[in-house]
Amino acid sequence: MAERQRRKSDAARRANQVIRSRTLLLMLIFGVGTFAALFIRLYILQIRDHEDLQEQAVLQQTRTSVVTASRGTIYDRNGNALALSASAETVEINPRDIANFVKEQEKSQEEAAAAAAEKGDVYTPEPILDQAYIARGLSRILDVEEETILKLMAKTNTGYQYIKKKVEQDTADEVRRFINGEIDDAGNELTMVNDAGKTVLKSNPRKSPKKIHGVYLDPDSKRYYPYHSLAANVIGFVNADNQGAYGLEAKYDDVLQGTSGLTVTAKTNTGKDMLYQYEQYYDAENGSSLVLTLDSNVQYYLEKGIETLVEKFNAKNGAAGIVMDPKSGAILAMAGSPTFDLEDPSTIYDSKLQAKLDAELADIESKKSTYESEEAYEAAVAAAYSSARGTQWRNRCISDTYEPGSTFKPVTLATALEEGLVTMNSTFSCGGSIMVPGWPKPIRCSRAAGHGTQDLKTATANSCNPAFITIGLKIGTKTYYQYLKSFGFMEKTGVDLPAESPKGIFADEKTFNSNVVSLASYAFGQTFNITPLQLIRAQAACINGGYLYTPYLVEQIVDDDGNVLQEHDSAPVRQVISQETSEKVRECLEYVVHVGSGKNGQVVGYTVGGKTGTADKTGSATESNPKGDLVVSFMCFAPVEDPQVIMLITLDTPDRYTGTYPSGGQMVAPVASSIMSEILPYLGVQPDYSSDSAVNDATVPNCVDLTLEEAKTKLTNAGFSWCTVGSGDTVTDQTPVGGNIVPNDASIILYLGEQKPDTPSVVPNVVGKTAAEANKALTDAGLIMKVAGNTATSSGNVYAITQDKAPDSELEPGSVVKVQFGAQASEAD
Repeated sequence: MAERQRRKSDAARRANQVIRSRTLLLMLIFGVGTFAALFIRLYILQIRDHEDLQEQAVLQQTRTSVVTASRGTIYDRNGNALALSASAETVEINPRDIANFVKEQEKSQEEAAAAAAEKGDVYTPEPILDQAYIARGLSRILDVEEETILKLMAKTNTGYQYIKKKVEQDTADEVRRFINGEIDDAGNELTMVNDAGKTVLKSNPRKSPKKIHGVYLDPDSKRYYPYHSLAANVIGFVNADNQGAYGLEAKYDDVLQGTSGLTVTAKTNTGKDMLYQYEQYYDAENGSSLVLTLDSNVQYYLEKGIETLVEKFNAKNGAAGIVMDPKSGAILAMAGSPTFDLEDPSTIYDSKLQAKLDAELADIESKKSTYESEEAYEAAVAAAYSSARGTQWRNRCISDTYEPGSTFKPVTLATALEEGLVTMNSTFSCGGSIMVPGWPKPIRCSRAAGHGTQDLKTATANSCNPAFITIGLKIGTKTYYQYLKSFGFMEKTGVDLPAESPKGIFADEKTFNSNVVSLASYAFGQTFNITPLQLIRAQAACINGGYLYTPYLVEQIVDDDGNVLQEHDSAPVRQVISQETSEKVRECLEYVVHVGSGKNGQVVGYTVGGKTGTADKTGSATESNPKGDLVVSFMCFAPVEDPQVIMLITLDTPDRYTGTYPSGGQMVAPVASSIMSEILPYLGVQPDYSSDSAVNDATVPNCVDLTLEEAKTKLTNAGFSWCTVGSGDTVTDQTPVGGNIVPNDASIILYLGEQKPDTPSVVPNVVGKTAAEANKALTDAGLIMKVAGNTATSSGNVYAITQDKAPDSELEPGSVVKVQFGAQASEAD
């Protein structure tokens, strides 16, 4: 019995030991597993996901706003700001914060109503500033659709939503007043300042205004273009994010942009800013500024001339022009038509371009049913707008290529002179056409009867194609092609602008060397394409002593304090021709303007050289347009002895039937003369009035209160003539008044006791009149004529082409009317 009890006790003990062992093992396994799980969890939280969780915590506890750096200013060469940034603000909302703000108001109303009910008081609830109220106010101030704002407010599961970027300061201040409860959604004043200087409600001076939560204003900057369309194709513009999108703004974006800053503000769990709890500001680093070679006045003169050309001759594809310093490659002006307003680049600026777009849109609309889907129709509309905007943004001077025609002849001339293949005494015979080996038809001259025998200067002045074909054939294909390379036509110019055409469009060297037909046409500027900038670069090398320069627009990069960070190096790329050759080229080109096809490019008081061009657009002839389209152009430079300025203007596809013969000499040269007559004196290039027929501008002396004899002496010494009205001894008034600048051949009217008439002078129409007839008409009207252009020619066919004051307009007596004169011709150049 005892033995049996003992055995039972041992079995129970063993069982207990097993249970304890298993329990301990399970506890150990569970403990280790739990510890391992905690360790893994801690590892995930503290190590693996630490940075992400920390970032989430920061996002939950703070509100971060980007502070846009102030973009650098773009200045012209005289320090005029062409593009600048000013402080602005971005208005944004947090839909969740606004929703919480509305809920808090509703909760407060419920609590206030319950408390009033307990006391037996009557409770009048205040209006809740809800999403609709906030949207109405912001819509009114920011000119954003109310429905658009409400849709953004509905996105309560998202972060901040932009309402409007780049809001000007006055508008931003109005938003701030709305947020602070100083005005209501309709703009009515809600507050006043009490005697203690505290802002309180007008309706209840014991209460402060209720501030709106969830609407924020962040610092930003806005780009301004004070001159709007001036140099628009060059300067370019920025996009909505202040990044350069076009032109210099895009090319130098990394220089202009700077580095953005940050503001970090603590916020509550409901999203309210805790302005005095935590706020950190990281300064933005402003961008550097550009100092350009452009001169805003020269740019204005060029653009005004191009606009005149396009309008007068109804140029289908606009025009382009460049003014450059031939001794450095510095671009003083660069313009194209059509253009646009930099303040509103997406709006079509040119009326003709808008009419073309309207016609395209109407056509798309008429075919709407033929599109496979609504998306396809919308894509067609978007493409039409995109094409129109691309046309007006495009910089024709660097992106568009064309056949230069006779303005390319200076390159052929320079090559032949440099190689010693022609001299100033070489003669050429022109019978009206020339046969070229390998081409079955004669290549004709602009003068069907031919120019006869001519020396080199005369052939250049006549722009004789057979003569230049002869010169080209003397040069030979291999040598000519090498000079094309030397003059930079087989490469980009390197100008500091985006979207430059890669190179001219030429035959490859092997093909060119295989026959002389291309050589013959190249010699007078046909059957190849180049950009205007490539051409003026080479033309400058022909007349500046032979040096090829890289054209450029940015002279300096400066920091906020005006320190120069970078400056352009104007060293030439290479010398293509000698100084002696360049002098001979200038002599020939001066002769072109003096007696040849470019005589309408003369500028009174200056020696001018130049070359006209009238180029057929290869392949443009059709059944309805059998003569095909033209590009007419004119290159000129001055003074001939020491060129300071070179200019090239091209007019693409002018109307052939405007009453003016379609050629560079007839259409472009007179306008170029007018532009140069303004540019040269402005740039300080001194005129030479040694010619007896030259007329200088002079300041009219003030003769009022002088005796007649004193006035006569003073006017004579200044180079003026005079006439008198009245019979007194003292000058009581005069026309023009003292201080006016007029041509020094003007006659000054002296009033001797007689009252000066106060009726305005009516401008007569003098276009088509000779110089003598125009001067008489203006003098009879009490006005003074200022002569521009060509007034002396052996042919006797010089007439007024334009006048700068509109006929029948009224001017003060003694005002100056500038009249451009030119010779009429009926030959291409």
